[in-house]
Amino acid sequence: MVVACIGLGANLGDAPATVRAAMQALARLPDCRLLAASRLYRTPAWGNEDQPDFINAAVALETGLPAPTLLEHLLRTEQDFGRVRLPDERWGPRTLDLDLLLYGEQVIDLPQLKVPHLHLHERAFALLPLAEVAPEAVIPGRGTVRGALAAMKTCGIEPIGG
Repeated sequence: MVVACIGLGANLGDAPATVRAAMQALARLPDCRLLAASRLYRTPAWGNEDQPDFINAAVALETGLPAPTLLEHLLRTEQDFGRVRLPDERWGPRTLDLDLLLYGEQVIDLPQLKVPHLHLHERAFALLPLAEVAPEAVIPGRGTVRGALAAMKTCGIEPIGG
């Protein structure tokens, strides 16, 4: 079994409800057990700033699934929530985005999957909720989640109720 950390984000429709429902869906994945779920955070759009704010969160799952199989389940879950991935889509609005941020302390470099997530250590919107569920998790080559977050500015990222 491995502890996998998943980042969740959405900014279309009822994004808080979508993120909460997606957390429940992740808890039901085969050979997975939800260990922890963060609060929800409202985050200003990043990259393409001309879109609604995002709702971000993170979960830690204990899983027996290999990382590529877990990724397949994440992509299927996104589709179940109405996500359609476009080839040129980058930093655009979305009904649901699920990112495999960490898979234990493994470094995975496959064409379809890079773990740790390539820019995790640079993104406060991912690190802040992740620090709630796995503060001592190691970002290979970068130190702990808590350490990476300590170097970040988190202005504009606010927890939301419930």
